[in-house]
Amino acid sequence: MYELGSSTVWLSRDAQVVFKHTPVAAAQSAEPWHDQQRLGTKSFNILPVAVKYVSRNPEHTSAGVMIPLSESLIKQEGIIEAAFERMKNTLFAEYFVPFKFHARNIDFEPSVTSARIYIQEITIEDYHISNDLNPHSNISREAYSLELREDGSAMIKITSVQGGLHALNTFTQLFYAHSEGEADIYTPYAPVIIEDSPVFEHRGLNLDIARNRIFTKDIKRTLDAMSFNKLNRLHLHATDSQSWPLEIPALPELAEKGAYDKSQIWSADDLRGVQEYGKSIGIEVYLEIDLPGHTASIHHSYPELITAYDIQPWESYAAEPPSGQLKLNSSSVTLFLTTLLSDLFPRVAPYSSHFHLGGDELNTNSYALDPDVNSSSKAVLRPLLQAFYDHVFALATLHSLTPLAWEEILLDWDLHLPPSTIVQTWRKPASLAAVVARGHRALFGPSTHWYLDCGLGTWMDPDPSKPDDMRTKAPYADWCPPYKNWRLVYDYDPLDGIPEKDKHLVMGGEVHLWGELTDSVGLDGMLWPRVAAAAEVLWRGKGQVEEGATRRLAEMRERLVARGVGAGMVQMEWCLRNPGGCLH
Repeated sequence: MYELGSSTVWLSRDAQVVFKHTPVAAAQSAEPWHDQQRLGTKSFNILPVAVKYVSRNPEHTSAGVMIPLSESLIKQEGIIEAAFERMKNTLFAEYFVPFKFHARNIDFEPSVTSARIYIQEITIEDYHISNDLNPHSNISREAYSLELREDGSAMIKITSVQGGLHALNTFTQLFYAHSEGEADIYTPYAPVIIEDSPVFEHRGLNLDIARNRIFTKDIKRTLDAMSFNKLNRLHLHATDSQSWPLEIPALPELAEKGAYDKSQIWSADDLRGVQEYGKSIGIEVYLEIDLPGHTASIHHSYPELITAYDIQPWESYAAEPPSGQLKLNSSSVTLFLTTLLSDLFPRVAPYSSHFHLGGDELNTNSYALDPDVNSSSKAVLRPLLQAFYDHVFALATLHSLTPLAWEEILLDWDLHLPPSTIVQTWRKPASLAAVVARGHRALFGPSTHWYLDCGLGTWMDPDPSKPDDMRTKAPYADWCPPYKNWRLVYDYDPLDGIPEKDKHLVMGGEVHLWGELTDSVGLDGMLWPRVAAAAEVLWRGKGQVEEGATRRLAEMRERLVARGVGAGMVQMEWCLRNPGGCLH
């Protein structure tokens, strides 16, 4: 439900948040507030100073005397309270006046001299699930309702801290700055009634930080933009054949020798800082260590673990140079993996419940050069690969991490995977249907629609010995043209072709940015606004490419720019100022 009015309400700079807590039995309706009366017309009490904590839970009161809230509730309130203060600071600092969305010489702003109604307080009512009952399977932990009345009273209802963060982001997007006063923030949409929840649980971005340098400060700015768009997973493709920038304290030479330069190493503190920051704003940051392919950078520190390193012609042994893969029939590799993952898993587990173990683009020719295998036959390699993955999956399970893997290990290699495994599809839309048909949970994000690096052109230079190779001739295309503009991203229907009986296995998806031609300098423009288009599909389901979507995304782009994100254009300003003028 999304209902907007046409009255103006202003936000007080001193507005405060008030918490109420209501226990909900697990058998109650999917959105517990449906059984409650909507916010009445009576104004709430105004707090002159600190935040007030109110509870309707009998466990929190005794003879009318307040008992301190549980540590978990206080922590949740702290997260939401911090988000509320960030919201206010952002609204009053970004100074977003929506000139571009109105015709020339039109006075679209409310009068600054008329009497004003201010929002002084936002009540956040938490319908938390009783601890002694199992949560109902239909309750969306990210659902929220938001109501803003013409008298300035405001209420948000949630079942989790995640819902509270989403509600505050939606609240932010209702408000604008006034051109005649930087301290004046208003919404022209009162009364507002919104009841909202996501279609997909897993709503993510996959970002390659191995092939070119991405600074942690740029990751945190990306996390802020992701949170504003209600994304909840950042998948860091942390290592690859070209570079190993991730510090592993138990194996220090991996990054010392495998990174392009010591200045480009992600320290353990860097990783922890990024994961902590993501968690504080509702995003799980999880890692991928791609195995056993895409591992040539390990050769710089442990050459005995890698087969077919930097062999020419490289395209016979790898998808990209340099070639080189972990050996499959090696006790030394098994010991290395145990040390590597026993170092990483405990460090990431406090911030993430997932870990990606790769599995894509395994080159069979490389194993014909491995003296302990001496074969490129899938029949020979499959049991070795199964044993390899049995080991790393067992380590993930030992640390209570849900493993993810690329589609090839199921669809091409037919490996047996733990039931908890989430299979990430990428090659084509049909891969999703193939995975869920086999009973596995899956993520979508096909290269045909959601690969943001596609269409930039090839990174390969012409080889004089191959004058007829069309890959390095005009138009110098890459492997996956065309460029995935925001309309193509938005037009993707992830559930097309998925039988009704299998749709529950589609956990969500990720939009991808591989790093061959992207570093921190161009990061924002490569991501935004296209990631925002994917985010709407992940939250609402397939959208329709039409003028309303263009205007929504264009406004999101302007808000991101106001926050310091270098997002690309969505639409020409004339079209935004003249609705209907650019239809064709």
